[in-house]
Amino acid sequence: MSSISERVGAVVVDFHAESALAQCVDSLRLNGLVDIVVVENGTPGSTHSAVTGRGVTIVEPGLNLGYGRGVNRGVAQMTGRELVLISNPDVVVHHGAIEALVAAFDAQPQVAIVGPQIRRPDGSVYPSHRVFPNFWLAGLHALLAPMWPKNPATRRYRSRHADGTVDWVSGACFMVRRDAFEQIGGFDERYFMFAEDMTLCWDVRQRGWGVAAVDEAVVTHVEGLSRQRATRSMVWAHHRSALRFEWHTATGLRRALVPLAALVLGVRLLVVAILHPKG
Repeated sequence: MSSISERVGAVVVDFHAESALAQCVDSLRLNGLVDIVVVENGTPGSTHSAVTGRGVTIVEPGLNLGYGRGVNRGVAQMTGRELVLISNPDVVVHHGAIEALVAAFDAQPQVAIVGPQIRRPDGSVYPSHRVFPNFWLAGLHALLAPMWPKNPATRRYRSRHADGTVDWVSGACFMVRRDAFEQIGGFDERYFMFAEDMTLCWDVRQRGWGVAAVDEAVVTHVEGLSRQRATRSMVWAHHRSALRFEWHTATGLRRALVPLAALVLGVRLLVVAILHPKG
């Protein structure tokens, strides 16, 4: 069987992560990856200083493409890799994580996407393995989370099914089979940021592929490092993407309720603006 370096490449989308990006690339190297593509979504030239001498390929679109579009451009620059690790720039991949993700694919031929366990810098586990929300769960999570972050609806949404399976995994760091990724056309480029990962998992499932969580693979994520530079625009993007996902996946009666979903998200946006006026 081919080595990890021959089977796996990595795409990292950078937005002024600076030293965190360097740590991310170094952790990928230590896990045996040699084909690493970094997409510069920040100010032109902002990525070079962080990765000088690290042997990465830099894609420079000259503007902020958004996360999904950036990943798509990065994957297009990669050839001959069966599996692609997709990551935020503020992620450190622990020793053995890549090997564990690859092993999960080898053991589950019908799985297209696997997500590692994501930890915060303090060592706590981030809820990166989740279920697709039904209409009521989505609505309750949207309305309650800004005021009551640990409400029952949010906890249910940010969890696995009773049998331990997951519907989708966080786009902060995951690995995907390249043929499945290309089969669905990559990330849906109508999303600028947020929910593109949930949509990707939804779309691969519609093609008969599976999604799995791999707790043996561990990464640490400094959550929101890039978002701190454009907080208000990210809040808007979050709500637009949530509505787009609802329209993308809703059928039957649920499609008729999309205007109600838009109203709920509008109320949530107002609540967030009041609670976080500088956000």
